Amino acid sequence: MTREPGGTEIAELAALKALAHPRRQQVLQQLTLNGPATSAILARALELNTGATSYHLRELARFGFVEETGGGSTRRERWWRAVPGDRRFPPRSRQTPEMRLVMDELNHHAYAADPELFERLQRESDGSDGDDFAYSRSEIRLTPPELHEFFEEYIALLNRYKRPEDETPSGARTIHTRLMTFPAPKDAS
Repeated sequence: MTREPGGTEIAELAALKALAHPRRQQVLQQLTLNGPATSAILARALELNTGATSYHLRELARFGFVEETGGGSTRRERWWRAVPGDRRFPPRSRQTPEMRLVMDELNHHAYAADPELFERLQRESDGSDGDDFAYSRSEIRLTPPELHEFFEEYIALLNRYKRPEDETPSGARTIHTRLMTFPAPKDAS
């Protein structure tokens, strides 16, 4: 992983493969949604065995995506948390053919999980969430440099609201955000 202005670029193929694994994405999502957990808690939630869950946690930890926390009540109880960060991937123009295959797999699982999660949480909401389910669809016309600038401004806005738990205002809750940009088909421009 290389530190880039505004984020950490993950260009190591092994790290990308670790992230692209569907079960590991589920583990990361579970830790992000619900906070720290043991492999046993994660195994129950994801309907896996604890051995497989522990293996996936170790693989994610090897690349810095999760880490152990000191939250266990016993020495044998290992608690894990998702490591927050501004992680970025190499642009498609700099990806090798093998990296593109891995990125396609990673994106397929990640983007498929997002609408499912959004729909499930919206269905489970009793309305007390207020307006937490905000979404927008739009089309804008940008040059490649403008798109890069737009993306950086979006990330800067997100980072402005990322703060440690001890600096988070009372009543704040975790809100998931997603930005996906893609060009319209050439004949639609």
